[in-house]
Amino acid sequence: MAPDGTRRPCATPSAEDDAVGNLQGLYGIWLREFKVFQRERSRVISSMVTPLMFIVILGGGLGSTVDLGNLGGGFGYQTFIFPGILLMLTMMGSIFFGLYIVWDRRIDVLKEVLVSPVSRTAIFFGKVLGGCTDVLIQVCILLCIGILFVPTTPASVGGSLAIALLVAIGMVALGLSIGSFFESLEGFQVIVSFLVYPLFFLSGALFPLDPLPAWLKTASYVDPLTYAVDALRTIQLGIPSSIPLAIDFMVMGAFAAGMVLLGTLGFRRMR
Repeated sequence: MAPDGTRRPCATPSAEDDAVGNLQGLYGIWLREFKVFQRERSRVISSMVTPLMFIVILGGGLGSTVDLGNLGGGFGYQTFIFPGILLMLTMMGSIFFGLYIVWDRRIDVLKEVLVSPVSRTAIFFGKVLGGCTDVLIQVCILLCIGILFVPTTPASVGGSLAIALLVAIGMVALGLSIGSFFESLEGFQVIVSFLVYPLFFLSGALFPLDPLPAWLKTASYVDPLTYAVDALRTIQLGIPSSIPLAIDFMVMGAFAAGMVLLGTLGFRRMR
């Protein structure tokens, strides 16, 4: 209201104001997810139990019967499966992050976020960054433990984190896009379990792909996570592969980009 009693027109937010607001909203959503992760220390500890069981118990048990001499390198089965178990931790921690979308919808937190001036795209990327941060912290912990099983160099750690980041982006985005369609935790868990186990077992995380039957090898090469396992083994163990490392990163990058696009579209239609 002007001093003379006349109404002044409301200022229209500029594109720059919208961009700043979206960035602030993105940061706020990321910070909320990170704070939740900090409070759930038991979640971090429990997330290490399954990978260590696979490495120590399964790796130790099968390692006494599996011959990897044809791969060269002179390493044991526990060393061979470590890159695959690192992928398992990344995949499981990432895709199940979509559970928080379903839970936030139940307690109406998500509804309050969706009606805010922050764009749906910024909300989605804030969730993705929060999920990736949580997963990468867990990956770093497992890499520290992995010093006991695999040869470790700064280059292998950096390469492993880059691969884990690409996988985490793709799988968090996939989990969020699935979560945007469900209002029950049970329905989400059924669909995700149906997806993660074929993706994991076909990736070659627990066995080399070369001796497989033709049909199973073909199915493995359709699995995008196969290329993540292949890249991790190349970087961490130096195992020669028929897939060039550049192809591995191209497939992982395309997978992450496709899942981000799918998740963005899912968030735009969410009520």
